[in-house]
Amino acid sequence: MTSATPLPLYAIGLGSNRRHARHGDPRQVLLAALSALESDDIEPMDVSPIIASDPIGPSRRRYANAVALVASPLSPPEMLERLHEVESAFGRRTGQRWSARTLDLDILLWSGGVWSEAGLTIPHPAMQQRAFVLGPLRAIAPDWRHPLSARTVRQLAARLIRPKPVDPNAEAH
Repeated sequence: MTSATPLPLYAIGLGSNRRHARHGDPRQVLLAALSALESDDIEPMDVSPIIASDPIGPSRRRYANAVALVASPLSPPEMLERLHEVESAFGRRTGQRWSARTLDLDILLWSGGVWSEAGLTIPHPAMQQRAFVLGPLRAIAPDWRHPLSARTVRQLAARLIRPKPVDPNAEAH
């Protein structure tokens, strides 16, 4: 018997800017992480192209980034725990924020809308300012609405990349 209720969807951000001894360069790390995520209770539905992006913070290494859509009955805390397990299996060490890392997995969006508790906020609080998130997410879920702004991913991406107006108060030289 199949359920009429579809499984909740998650948009998972993937990033890497370090080689892995077994999996290779950051692009290969992301492909291996996608395989590692698949399980009895996490079903990959779609994955964006992998893009290269400049680092935020002190790291000098460029990142490989992608977004995966997965269906899962897991609650957001259970999904976060699973993501942490996968990161650990790839050698993720906690420590300096924005440092070079073999694998970083983040819950960006959840079809259940908003979730907020210590250590977990959905939607991801910084996603609207990050082209390396919105670009890949737009490729696979352009019409997903941000639960707080009600804008689609396509609209958020367009707002981020459109030219900013010249300051009308600035004096011409």
